Amino acid sequence: MEQILINLIAGAVGGGAAGKASPNFDLGMIGNLIAGAVGGGVLGQIVTMLIPAVSASVASGDFSLGTIVTHLISGGAGGAILTAIIGLIKNRATA
Repeated sequence: MEQILINLIAGAVGGGAAGKASPNFDLGMIGNLIAGAVGGGVLGQIVTMLIPAVSASVASGDFSLGTIVTHLISGGAGGAILTAIIGLIKNRATA
């Protein structure tokens, strides 16, 4: 459960940062946070499935600093990526 919360929070932060970094990506504060949280949650879960060491440490309950950092990075990146994609699609559709 902790990993999902970390992914969602990191994703929201990444989405907010991506939205404010470029007007092309901006969905508004709430839109950035929602898209970021969804992207962070999704990519964080994908990283957990693709990297066996992360999956093993989470399953065993040995939630180490390395695991937390992995979730922060993957969640933040996922949030930024999804926010950027949705922002570009939205802004192209209105242009």
